Amino acid sequence: MDTILSPGTLPFLLVITLTFIIAGLVKGVVGLGLPTVAVGLLGLVMTPTEAASLLIVPSAVTNVWQLAAGPSFRPLLLRLRAMLIGICVGTLAGDALLPRELTGYATTALGAALVVYALIGLAAVRVAVPARMEPWLSPVAGALTGLVTSATGVFVIPAVPYLQGLGLGKDDLVQALGLAFTVSTFALAVSLGLDGAFKPAVATTSLYALLPALAGMFFGQWVRARIRPEVFRKIFFAGLLVLGAHLALRSSMA
Repeated sequence: MDTILSPGTLPFLLVITLTFIIAGLVKGVVGLGLPTVAVGLLGLVMTPTEAASLLIVPSAVTNVWQLAAGPSFRPLLLRLRAMLIGICVGTLAGDALLPRELTGYATTALGAALVVYALIGLAAVRVAVPARMEPWLSPVAGALTGLVTSATGVFVIPAVPYLQGLGLGKDDLVQALGLAFTVSTFALAVSLGLDGAFKPAVATTSLYALLPALAGMFFGQWVRARIRPEVFRKIFFAGLLVLGAHLALRSSMA
């Protein structure tokens, strides 16, 4: 792993610990954001591909947990199956089709994706998806999400705005997000495995990262009971905007 910090050293483990505590805290308060925050922060000291490899276990476990807690798994699975298939196809296609010479621009792409996501969040954009458009828009949204995932390790664009536009109830939306993120995580794991990026040593570190992620989630749930989620959400998106802009500008000037 070609990182600024050497894997296995105390500074490296401290970065992993603090990153996933913060990412878990965000997920505990607002119900999403763990992979986005983790990849964004880790992108400061390593490539997006390396960062994405480390989030596989924490993302998979926390998203399965979020998915299992909802009341409508089967109906949502049937309704979103075209999108989920699109995510898998887009992720694997992106890995196969994106030119290798563009990998140096991955950090710029990651920064841009975070900026777009933050602006959508701060603007509170809510796009209503008409029922007649859902059959063809669902697989398109999934495929585009897969391509963005393959390039940046972040799987929120355009999946989150699309799911928010379906008019789902609060519990169903949380479960739908968990379903989409779970499938995205496993598709990303397969893609990274085929590339040889998700090696046993990386998997061990990813497993370690689960501990601070869970600790952060529990703390986030405690915080959620004591702070207005909308206030925290604005702080989260504002921080994400700054982080994304920094990543994009830093890598473009390098």
